Amino acid sequence: LPAGPPPGAVATPPPPHLGQMRTKREAAISQSESEPEVEGVMSVLNGALAACRRAQVCNEVAKRLHLMEDSWRSGRLSLPVRRRMDTLSAELQKGRWDAADDIHRSLMVDHVTEVSQWMVGVKRLIAETRNLTPCHGFSSPVKPGFRMSVWS
Repeated sequence: LPAGPPPGAVATPPPPHLGQMRTKREAAISQSESEPEVEGVMSVLNGALAACRRAQVCNEVAKRLHLMEDSWRSGRLSLPVRRRMDTLSAELQKGRWDAADDIHRSLMVDHVTEVSQWMVGVKRLIAETRNLTPCHGFSSPVKPGFRMSVWS
């Protein structure tokens, strides 16, 4: 015979506020889980690449960016990597080099197997755009209506 609760025992229901917290948490998660768009990320990265005029450096970075884009489009990049790349591109576009570099490092630490083939190109792109003078900055041709999402 299966063992039941002791005689006279009463099951205690969970506190009512936990259900409300779970609902709010689920709503927050569903809002934060919208898919970053590869087009927006690539637009920013390619805009930065276009501002970089050193041919040999640019050719190598372009190859690495193509590897990243191919991995993204073929579904080989996890959602956390795609989100961080979305944030990295936003920081790069705003000229926040240190923040972009921090995201690069966190991706290398947390997702090395996913990003190792192409992240060196992103790192070089950050360094090259940081070295551009303000009058030679870059702007990415982001399409009207494109909403750059920022993930923390």
